Amino acid sequence: MSLTASTEHTVLWPLTGGIHPPEMKLLSNTTPIQRLLPANEYFLPLPQVGETAVLAIKQGQRVLKGQPLTRGISAMYLAVHAPTSGTIAAIEPRPSNHPSALPVLTCVLQSDGLDEAVSFTAASEPLSHEQILQRIRDAGIAGMGGAMFPSHIKLNPASKIKRLIINGVECEPYITADDRLMREYASDILNGVALMQQLLQPETTTIAIEDNKPEAAQAMRQALAASTLPQCSIQVIPTKYPSGGEKQLIQILTGQEVPSGAIPAHLGIVVQNVGTAFAIQQAVYQGVPLLERVITVTGSNIEKPGNYWVSVGTPIRHILEQTGFKATPDSKVIVGGPMMGYTLSTVDVPVLKGSNCLLLPQAQELADAPQERSCIRCGECAQVCPVSLLPQQLYWHAKAAEYDKAENFHLQDCIECGCCSYVCPSDIPLVQYYRVAKAAIRKTREEKLHAEHAKMRFEARSLRMEQEKLEREAKAREAAEKRKSAMSGNEKDAVAAALARVKAKQAAQGAVEESPAPTTADSKATIAAAVSGIKAQNQETSGSNVTNQEDKKAAIAAAIARAKAKKIAATPTLTETLTASAPAQAADKKAKVAAAIASAKAKRTQAADTPNTEAQLSAPNATDKQAMIAAAVAKAKARKAAVENTSAEVDNAAVTVEASSAPTTLTESTTDAAQKARIAAAVAKAKAKKASSATATEAPEKTTAASTIAAAAKQHTEGNMPETVNTDGDTHASVSLSDDKKARVVAAVAKAKQKARERAREQENN
Repeated sequence: MSLTASTEHTVLWPLTGGIHPPEMKLLSNTTPIQRLLPANEYFLPLPQVGETAVLAIKQGQRVLKGQPLTRGISAMYLAVHAPTSGTIAAIEPRPSNHPSALPVLTCVLQSDGLDEAVSFTAASEPLSHEQILQRIRDAGIAGMGGAMFPSHIKLNPASKIKRLIINGVECEPYITADDRLMREYASDILNGVALMQQLLQPETTTIAIEDNKPEAAQAMRQALAASTLPQCSIQVIPTKYPSGGEKQLIQILTGQEVPSGAIPAHLGIVVQNVGTAFAIQQAVYQGVPLLERVITVTGSNIEKPGNYWVSVGTPIRHILEQTGFKATPDSKVIVGGPMMGYTLSTVDVPVLKGSNCLLLPQAQELADAPQERSCIRCGECAQVCPVSLLPQQLYWHAKAAEYDKAENFHLQDCIECGCCSYVCPSDIPLVQYYRVAKAAIRKTREEKLHAEHAKMRFEARSLRMEQEKLEREAKAREAAEKRKSAMSGNEKDAVAAALARVKAKQAAQGAVEESPAPTTADSKATIAAAVSGIKAQNQETSGSNVTNQEDKKAAIAAAIARAKAKKIAATPTLTETLTASAPAQAADKKAKVAAAIASAKAKRTQAADTPNTEAQLSAPNATDKQAMIAAAVAKAKARKAAVENTSAEVDNAAVTVEASSAPTTLTESTTDAAQKARIAAAVAKAKAKKASSATATEAPEKTTAASTIAAAAKQHTEGNMPETVNTDGDTHASVSLSDDKKARVVAAVAKAKQKARERAREQENN
């Protein structure tokens, strides 16, 4: 490894990677630091309000220069002060000094032009360690090299610090703010270094300056020679970008590399900027907070390039107006240098504590970025990376949104120096990809952290509620025990009796709920039996009075009345059958249904077993037979219509009973049984009438015909009715009827024959 010796004969280590871009520092470092006219209004960002700080002012309030606008509630708090006197015109979101220009809560201060300040208390005696830190914290001092990390935290490390490094390298092109500050305020910077030494107690202190700033190095040597700082030296290092990075400067001066994910304090090293040292001495010795800083305003597109004292919160538009910015449609305003700076989308944003440069180049000075082309895998980016990363792999993963893989290639170690983008022959804006990937990873981590906090809060709430529940139960038991102990014997007996009654009531309710309910099949059987009985009785009545129209009407009326009566009687019975839950009631209902069915069967059997007492009939000749058959058929049709009317009325009554009792329909088998019962009853009555009027002198042919008809009727009654009824053995005249008409035709033929016999007897008598 090659070694380079400085003028102080200190061994230096070479920087890994790095580039040598054009410096362009002569545009602004040849003139002393100047001051601009105060602005009419100032924009003071308040990003920590709501997180680590709260507002100390309100809209419409008048404030003085140096008055704090926020009050800290966390160790990471960074105070914000009024840069001049005036009135708080608004507290609202305004565009931020960021490439995205996203809005951030901002305090708009309207200047009154008086510049009245609060009384700053200077230190009259040596301050203790805690007092120095408190003054630095109250002054709101942050790292002025660009990171803006709170200085009171960095100057109070947990581990022992062996070496303090003051960074005056300022390696990026165009920027000369630290250069001019060291030339003009070297003694004040050393006073700040002395305060840092008091806080950190390092073994050695090194002030590093790049060799392209000889005037600054000479000024610091003269100031150091006049001071009493112990173990402090000035170290000039070779010019190379980005040697001014914190980790890169440590590597050059000590040869040590800060591990990935670690900070320099883990190695016993602290690095501070020369601008931070100047602000610390102002805060501690003079009591002045961080209200202003030196900014380099440079570039070919400005009339007055140089370095200026600018108040924190000054709108960039005001600075451009004061320095003669030549606005054109394609002009750019870059915050920072050409390597690590970013272009603003609006100039109505404020100067921050970490803003060190405004670059205003012409079009030919910094051309627009050319169109991005495909990566050719040349490896130039890996050779110039000062952190020894693999920019090509990071680019592929960042472009594909594979952020977990990018983290595995140590994306977080990238310092965004821009060396890879500078040397890329494909003009790929590699740093932009890395910034997007870092932002996405940071967002994911924040969401995960919020989710974990929410989970912890939920678990804590659940635990608290459970503890409160247990406490309430314990208090209730304790109160019950006290009441129980205070009770007399009679009161205890009354409580026990009440508990026994409650338990008995609960047991009774459980038994009722468990009792079986009547089944649907039982309900259907009950309804079918009741309707069958009603129809059988109605049919019996209508069959016995079929010869008399008035008797028919009376029978129909009686049947309807009986149906209504049975309906009224059956309705509560069926309702009780469906709703009763006790087993004893269900058994009674089943017994009643069985009795009704038995009664209907008995009636049908009695009608079927009626003895055949029909007298023998005399057989007329063939012509009379045909006439008799035709007359019988005509009468059968007439009687069929009458019987169907009667049956319809009875059926309507039965259906009414059925619908009102339960939602159950009768089956076809039940209907057939009822029809057979009616047929049997009609045939039996016809036989009885024929038996009473028959004589022993009738012709053998009539007897044979009557016997045939009676046998057919009996067969139908027993369910064996043939399809064809023969009225004579020689002449096979037949009447083909359907099953529901056969019985009626047989009865009609028998009655026709009886009337024919009566007419024959009357003729004989005459």
